[in-house]
Amino acid sequence: MLQIRDLAVSVDDKTILKGINLTVNAGEVHAIMGPNGSGKSVLTRTLSGDPQYRVERGQVLFKQRNLLELEPEERARLGVFLGFQYPVSIPGVSNVQFLKAALNAQREACGEEPLDAMQLLEKVRELLPLVDLNPAFLQRAVNDGFSGGEKKRNEILQMLLLEPALCVLDETDSGLDVDALKTVADGINHMRAPQRGFLLITHYQRLLNYVKPDVVHILARGKIVASGGPELALEVEQKGYQHLAA
Repeated sequence: MLQIRDLAVSVDDKTILKGINLTVNAGEVHAIMGPNGSGKSVLTRTLSGDPQYRVERGQVLFKQRNLLELEPEERARLGVFLGFQYPVSIPGVSNVQFLKAALNAQREACGEEPLDAMQLLEKVRELLPLVDLNPAFLQRAVNDGFSGGEKKRNEILQMLLLEPALCVLDETDSGLDVDALKTVADGINHMRAPQRGFLLITHYQRLLNYVKPDVVHILARGKIVASGGPELALEVEQKGYQHLAA
């Protein structure tokens, strides 16, 4: 589903990613761990098409398309979803307006008829219990005045509604208490499917206690320095990154 070959990326003329090689097959969950400054968020933003990150070399194929040639909105329509580490607020735009616009843009790209307001509400209300959100939440402005847990659960709600092919989640577990972490993990596990891939960026083992990855990668100094099964995350939890990143 996703093939990254020798990807090098710079920010403000400083090379951060120095040759990433990674393959995510449909149905797989890959976790990427690493110390601060290793390039984890740079990777996610590059995949989503953030223009402040300059690709120096390499190739990213998604569904056999060259992802690097596509605009951010084209990548989203193709099925790439990015869950932000720090979701932004959008005052003046209600959640239900935002969700309706996002879903109908995707439906239009697939040649499907748009949903009207009632159809959208019916669909979203079925999903709200999965992320432990009250229906009144739909009328609130996107992430405006939300707690950290509400913002992250809102990201998962968007993912559940859009049903993307590739879910890239950038430290979705950061700042969550135990209950919110379980809710977010339940949403991720609900979305696991043979036709869908996941790339989870995380600092800690705790998310992986609830979402068992197929592969764990350690990113350090701009490169993947180790890959393995779930036991690799446990090793990092016990010994830290230094012995792998040396």
